[in-house]
Parts: sequence; C-alpha cells; structure tokens
Amino acid sequence: MTQPPPTPLPNAGPASSDEPGRRHGRLLLVPVPLDFGCDEQVPIAQVLPGATLEAAASLQHWICESAKSLRAVLKRVDAIHPLAAPIQQQVITELPREVHKKGDAGTGFDARPLLQAALAGHDVGLASEAGMPAVADPGASVARAAHAMGLEVIPLVGPSSLLLALAASGLGGQNFAFVGYLPQDAAARTQRIRALESLALREGQAQLFIETPYRNMALFQALLQALQPETRLSVSSGLTLASGRTRSMPVRAWRQRAAEGVGDAPAVFAIGR
Repeated sequence: MTQPPPTPLPNAGPASSDEPGRRHGRLLLVPVPLDFGCDEQVPIAQVLPGATLEAAASLQHWICESAKSLRAVLKRVDAIHPLAAPIQQQVITELPREVHKKGDAGTGFDARPLLQAALAGHDVGLASEAGMPAVADPGASVARAAHAMGLEVIPLVGPSSLLLALAASGLGGQNFAFVGYLPQDAAARTQRIRALESLALREGQAQLFIETPYRNMALFQALLQALQPETRLSVSSGLTLASGRTRSMPVRAWRQRAAEGVGDAPAVFAIGR
C-alpha cells in the first residue's frame, strides 16, 4: 500500500498574538553537516533533506555553540533555500563556554532564558558545530528546558556521526554505549580502555568514543597497545565526505596495518566483539 507523504513542518516564525489560544514557538533540533574543521566540504543538499534545509531557512532565532560556525552553515543553506532574514538579522545566542566544553550534565545551567523567543511565538533552532545537536554535542539542557516550559521539541533529519560509524563498524547495533572522551593521561586512559573492553567483551555492548582530531593518533596507538588481539576495533573518519572511510578489524590485524589507522579528520572509535 502506498504510504501518504509526511506532513511538512509548518513554516517557522512568529505565531499569533499573546491572547488565549495563541501557540508558542517550538524548539527545532537542526542537524548540520559533519565537515566542520575538515579541509573539504560536502554539498549540503547531499547530507540534509530538503525539508530540513527549508525549516532551517525559515528560522530567525538560534541557539548554538559558535555563531561564526552557524553563520557559515546558514550561508550554505541560503544557496539552496533563501533565508527568511539576512544572516546579519538572524538572532543568534551562543551556549556558555562551560556548557559546550564540559557538557550539559552537572553544570547546573538553566537554559530557559535562551528560549524566551519561543514564548513570544517564534520557532527557535538549536544547532551544534557538526551533526545532530544534543547527541555527543551540547544541547540537552536546551531540550530539557523546552520540555519544562511546555514547548514542542522537534528533531529534524540529518547526519549523526555516532550512528553512521556504528552502522558501518560491524559491531552490535542492538547493544551499544557512547562514552564520550577518554582520559588524556596515559595511565588513566589505558585503565579506561581496558575497563571498556572488559564490558564490551562480557556484555556484548559495543563501546563508542571520540577524540579531538589532533589527538587521534595518540588514542589509536594507546588502543593498539592496551586492547587484546581478538578485540574488534573500528575507526570511522571523515564520514559523509568523499575521503571518508571506516576500517573495522581485530586488533591483531590493526597491528600489522597500523599505517591505515587514522589521520587528523574527525573520527569515531568503537570496540567490541
């Protein structure tokens, strides 16, 4: 049976006046391309559906990690769908530094003041520097605040590096965990790697983690030294780019082909059985 087409998102922007029956604006979680910080860029229409681009173009109020990065993305959106307002007139609020450096959890950050435009009837976009906001990126506190304020939270379709890497890894997609960054201290990092490996092998739970690109090689070498030979290690880098790749094999095979490891592109590491 042919399925009916999905109902498109209504255009963002101001709602009705502040009278009984007036709706508030919504919080739209707007994914962006994964090529932030990369030497190459993918055509934005290849990684974001038309409905997501159209919704992003209709917004005039934003919460983000970096206003500069968001403006660069909006220029790319504008080439496909003209923006509802010029970039100079977009109202862009950056998350506090401690939120996007230390994460949303445990900071005590109250994001409700950032959503006042939604109470005035405007849809508000939340964007990170790459991929899906609030997934391996800050933004959970904003979504949580929106729920507390009775605002509708709508995730738009777009790339998530974690799910792309997991799907390509050959590891168990039924049971997995994302554990963020591993310790920078060598001894603490080795201890953490072995603890994650033990969990992965015992429970069959794939463990995913990331690193700042310039530390990729240090992490990769630490993994080769700390992991057991038969543990499977997957490294995905440059996802969605022409140069993107995923390599997944037992550690014993990696040790013979270490030159195929990882460069300085954004990468997702995963271990499992």
